[in-house]
Order: sequence, then structure tokens, then C-alpha cells
Amino acid sequence: MDLKQLRYFVAVAEELHFGRAAARLFISQPALSFDIKKLESQLDIQLLNRNNKSVSLTNAGQVLLDEARYLLLRAEQARHLTRRSAQGFVGRLSVGFVNSILHRGLPQAVRIFEQQHPDTEIVLMEMNSAEQVQALQRGQIDIGFVHRSKFPESICCEPVLREPFLCCLPDSHRLAGQERIDLQDLADEDFILFPRNVSPHYHDLIIAHCVAAGFSPRIRHETRLWQTVVSMVAYNLGVALVPQTLAATWKQGVHYCQINGSGAHSEIHAIRQATLPSAAAQSLLELFKAQQQNCR
Repeated sequence: MDLKQLRYFVAVAEELHFGRAAARLFISQPALSFDIKKLESQLDIQLLNRNNKSVSLTNAGQVLLDEARYLLLRAEQARHLTRRSAQGFVGRLSVGFVNSILHRGLPQAVRIFEQQHPDTEIVLMEMNSAEQVQALQRGQIDIGFVHRSKFPESICCEPVLREPFLCCLPDSHRLAGQERIDLQDLADEDFILFPRNVSPHYHDLIIAHCVAAGFSPRIRHETRLWQTVVSMVAYNLGVALVPQTLAATWKQGVHYCQINGSGAHSEIHAIRQATLPSAAAQSLLELFKAQQQNCR
């Protein structure tokens, strides 16, 4: 007894007519009758009552019909899972991310991915950019979302998000009523910034833009997360330059201003091993890009 015989039997049992079953299976009626008789011979039991006018199931035939449907369903599921596994859509997809990406569409992309690919388990792992590069090289993550940086040749990177920096001020600040300011207006302010060992790129970028505006920023407080930066600004502990996304996700106690003439931008890159990415990783990346389009 093989899957083909079971498929033929189910067709006859459902149609209760050899001619219609043969047409459904795209085979000749004599060939179908031969295979059904062969199946009954192998099982040494009659599955169908048939005469010139009708076809009906025996009790044994009804039992086999239920079991055959189940076996054919499981066989199709196994085929489907095997194919998806070969494409990288079965198993686990480990994703590294920097904290700020949570406010830029990653959770939405993950939810859509899980709806489309329920056989793939996504595991999110928060790390800074340097930690993600190391994790990728060790095979601990499949794809990462990092701040712009210099990457080893073994790492493939692709820019996926670019947005301007805004000035984040306490809502009681003297400049809080303005929509745009000059960066040099903040020359005498206390700044809140990432430590350089946490994010060398952002640390150096913000300092460089302040220097270009004619002053070296007085860094009073340091923290690892953008949310903490904004929270500290809200507590009137200083000012900060933050990615535009924060203006849509955190408004209590702070005011955001555009910066005249500033070319400073926050950039997020997707990183993978410099080999052909898995279909699952590529699918998540495309969904994340689509989220960026939807936000524009």
C-alpha cells in the first residue's frame, strides 16, 4: 500500500463513481479499477461494494477512508515542511537589534513575518552594534540591525533606514518654543550622550557636528539607550541630539527642534554573513523595509 493507492481510493470513496474519480485523478477508468483491486488484494479485504448501478463503502472501506485522509494530510504536511526547511523557513531565526530599532518598525515586521511563516520561530536578541558583529561571526544570530559602523569584510551590510537628528530639549528650556534652532545655540548647555565604547559612531558623529558648529559639547551625563537619553532630558538634566523617530514615540516633558543646516543623520544597517542569506532572513528584511515605506 502506497500513497498513490491511498489517493486513488479516497477519490473513489468520495465520488462513489469510478468514472468521476478517474476524471478527477486524470487517469483512465480501467487503470483506476486495476489499482483499487490491487489495493484490496494487498489488504486481503473488500473495501467497496460495486455493481453496474452504484458504488458504496464497506465498513472496512469507511475505516480506511478516515485513516487514508489522515495519512495523506500528514504526507502533504511533511512535504511542505521539508520544502520550507530547505528554503530556510522552518526552525529558528535569531535576530540581533539595537534598542532604538524597536521604535522603527521591527516589532511590526516580526508580527507580519510570524503570520506568514508560522513554522519559523523568531528570537530577538538586544545587543549593541559591536556585540552583534561578534555574534554574527560566531553564528549566534542570523541577521542584525545595527548603527552605522565599519564592518569586517566577512560581514555584508545594507543601509535600511536613514533619518535626521533633532535637538531634544526639556519643555521648560528657553528654546523649547522654537521649531528650528542653530546648533551653536547649545554651546553652553550640558549634553547627554552615549559613551564612546557603547556607540563610537554616534558619539563621534554628534561631537563632530558640534565642533563644526563652533563648540565642543560639554558631556555631563552618559547612558546606553536613546529612551534613557530622552528621559534624562525630560528631567532637565541636559540636552541631546536624537534620531527623529524619538519625536513620535516620546513626547512627555520634552520638545524637539529641527537643526538649521545640520547634515547629521542616524543610520540603521542590516548585517549578515557575506554569503547568500537564508530566505527567512531576507523575508524579514524585506518586511522591515516595507514598514519604512509605510511610515513615510
